[in-house]
Amino acid sequence: MLDALIKTFVIAHDQDSDEHLAQALVFNAGRLAWRMREAGVSTEQKTNVSDVVTEADKAAERFVSGVLEALRPEDGILGEEGANKPGNSGRTWVIDPVDGTYNFVSGSDYWCSALALVTGNPDDPTEIHFGAVHRPAMGYTWFGGLNIATTRDGKGVEKLQDAPLSQQGLGTYLHPTYLTQEPVRQAWQAVASQVASLRMLGAGSVDLGGVADGTLGLWLQHSVASWDWLPGRALVEGAGGKAVKVEAGGVTWCVAGNTQAVDEALALF
Repeated sequence: MLDALIKTFVIAHDQDSDEHLAQALVFNAGRLAWRMREAGVSTEQKTNVSDVVTEADKAAERFVSGVLEALRPEDGILGEEGANKPGNSGRTWVIDPVDGTYNFVSGSDYWCSALALVTGNPDDPTEIHFGAVHRPAMGYTWFGGLNIATTRDGKGVEKLQDAPLSQQGLGTYLHPTYLTQEPVRQAWQAVASQVASLRMLGAGSVDLGGVADGTLGLWLQHSVASWDWLPGRALVEGAGGKAVKVEAGGVTWCVAGNTQAVDEALALF
């Protein structure tokens, strides 16, 4: 069935631009995962009880990578669930088929499908062309990048304006095991204690989409994988915000939001 779905999609989208293809891919990957969850999926534990993967994650990634292998054969592919195809174009599609899998398997609606197109090493790309994030439960798709004004369902979001850290709602995540690691906890607390409110919701790309459209003020997390960072980073940059990495407490933190709030947060590390 999945092969037939890939073939049908490829035929329908073989003339798409990269931008249109990306949005169609995350929309259909998210819908595929949603349908599979409704039918019932098995769950496997990866590194810990909250780090899980389902048949839906794997199927959605296989769908996206299968389409890209057919329509963008010169490009590389890097996916959370194991897709890893070197390319010769210098470009790589970075895929997170289901971001927020623990939420996904818990029946929550706070999850998404996400991807980014980059040039260079995905761990430190020379260019992030764009990010695309689809949140099935809400039915909308964010899309944008540094040189592409961010949209939500095709409508431009308002540009992020400078505002102080103290007025921001912080979207963040800190695994419970790090609460006992003082350097990491202190670095996180230095910022978390200075914001207006905390939100720990468990899907970084949804959080970053919220930062881009102004429904969330700032985002902070450490040791973030490329597929959890690049799509949302692109959205924030496309909304006129700032998205950077910084070393503190022995780990690398990703911080994103309006420029003033990000700079104030960086000064606290």
